[in-house]
Amino acid sequence: MGGQDEMGEATIRDVARHAQVSIASVSRALNGLGNVRAETRERVIAAAAELGYVPHAGARSLSLARAHAIGVVLPDLHGEFFSEFVRGMDREASRRGYVMLLSVMHDDSEQAAVALRAMRGRVDGLVVMAPHLSEGMLRRALPTALPALIINGPRSIADIATVRLDNATATEAMVAHLVATGRRRIVHIAGPDGNIDADERATAFRASIARHLPGTEPIVLPGDFAEEGGEAVARAVAAGEFACDAVFAANDMMALGCLQGLRAAGIDVPGQVAVAGFDDIPLARYLGVTTMRVRIAELGEEAIGRVINVLEGEGADTRAELHQAELVVRATSAG
Repeated sequence: MGGQDEMGEATIRDVARHAQVSIASVSRALNGLGNVRAETRERVIAAAAELGYVPHAGARSLSLARAHAIGVVLPDLHGEFFSEFVRGMDREASRRGYVMLLSVMHDDSEQAAVALRAMRGRVDGLVVMAPHLSEGMLRRALPTALPALIINGPRSIADIATVRLDNATATEAMVAHLVATGRRRIVHIAGPDGNIDADERATAFRASIARHLPGTEPIVLPGDFAEEGGEAVARAVAAGEFACDAVFAANDMMALGCLQGLRAAGIDVPGQVAVAGFDDIPLARYLGVTTMRVRIAELGEEAIGRVINVLEGEGADTRAELHQAELVVRATSAG
């Protein structure tokens, strides 16, 4: 059939090439799995018929040897950032016929290593968000045979696919905006110590204050990326512990906590104190909070997509992609 003799029996690779789709798409189409467009399924079936491809038991076991699963290991993220990020990853994985196996690691590096090692044998590739892990720990824990992508990991890693936020440019944009609206006493609520994103934002904040408000001492207060950190700063402002006319929090959850605390204390936002955050979680949009839009769900989609591209034959990926955030001005800083 199809001009192939027994020695040259058609393979799933031949069908994929003929139909101009991935091997995974052929497997899904011929096994009746979902997430395959009708047009793609028809093309695959036509190609298989033309080439005389019949998946025998041995070939089927090989084509299904893949788990069609992507392991995702995340830090203990807070609130809507977590759900938005997972939503984007799940959308892309599902669209391409994969499932996600999700594990959450806490600050303890040993526990993180356990979470990574637990993925071995269960997944085809890995996405790891690691803003609090060292390069050495990551290299020891990552299964070497699996394609992996690291989000916001150590800057020194150059041979593994990465996506990093351009925290410096984003922080500079926010400080420039606050200064342009007349703010001169800007407080930064930092994220947890040892977190790469938090550290980069705090460092960039100090540099931006020196650039835009020379001679002004930058005010950086400790935070934890949770709502309570912002509420604590609002209480300090209300108690007159220090004077400020703007609060720039290192994430939206702290900005929201601060906003609610200031309003509860009768402090006018933005009349007396402007409030800004970082991430652009849905709640920040609903409550009109000025922030840096990270496009969290898109970040998740991109990460999963890059790993699947490697799995489906696009070659090794060691690109270091810099993800840009966008200033979004809303009611909490306008004017």
